[in-house]
Amino acid sequence: MNLLDYEFLRKLLKERSGLDLSADKQYLVESRLLPLARKAGLPGIAELVQRLKNGANALTTEVVEAMTTNETFFFRDKIPFDHLRDTILPAMLQARANRKSLRIWCAASSTGQEPYSIAMCLKEKAQVLAGWRVEIVATDLSQEVLEKSKSGIYSQFEVQRGLPIQLLVKHFTQIGELWQINPDIRGMVQHRQLNLLQDFSHLGKFDVIFCRNVLIYFDQETKIAIFERLARQLEGDGVLLLGAAESVVGISDAFRPYPDRRGLYQPNPARALRANAGAMPLGLKVVAAR
Repeated sequence: MNLLDYEFLRKLLKERSGLDLSADKQYLVESRLLPLARKAGLPGIAELVQRLKNGANALTTEVVEAMTTNETFFFRDKIPFDHLRDTILPAMLQARANRKSLRIWCAASSTGQEPYSIAMCLKEKAQVLAGWRVEIVATDLSQEVLEKSKSGIYSQFEVQRGLPIQLLVKHFTQIGELWQINPDIRGMVQHRQLNLLQDFSHLGKFDVIFCRNVLIYFDQETKIAIFERLARQLEGDGVLLLGAAESVVGISDAFRPYPDRRGLYQPNPARALRANAGAMPLGLKVVAAR
């Protein structure tokens, strides 16, 4: 890939998704876009770029999705789901006893393993949640991964990554060499396309937000802005869960650490949040994964 083609792709990706590729990320672009070029019947990246320059809108969408889709698997890191089951849910059952409703947002949900892991956790508590209104909202920038998530169909390899065998047997149906999550679990998850760089106040308030393993791709300024708006989407006693390599500490005072639970945060009542959520300020950038 020549430098001019790479610069074109860098500009395109920044405009469409906020992804800010550094000058040394050509290998990442080639590894993700060469298969896409071949799928489109093109011999290489140069021909793909020419097609994009000619205004191939559908192909442009595929390029953005290919560059922003992140790896995921069932019950990734395990501990956050233990916290959901053993700490967060008992607290919410007590705090929400009168209204009997629970809203959970899974941001940057990719192909669905995380929101379905959440759904399976809640399904195990079906008896205590009887009569409750439970919503799980899964959002992602990529429509393609959302469609896969909606289908609930996974390969043998995908269900072997993090999914306990007893849950596979209980909540999945085998279809040839594939596995599909049963309708009762699929029905617990709503899917919506959403770019975290844009305003998301229309989603309403949540009791729990999973925003895991996505903020590592953003620069400091963007993280601060997103944390500010995530805090506005949480109820005052709500909980934010981040990835194992992520933290609010030293970045934003919009949240405070949850007592004795690493990776869990709550809105900070000691500060006044800025009144207007607004859209992501211009100039904020996403830093590509290494």
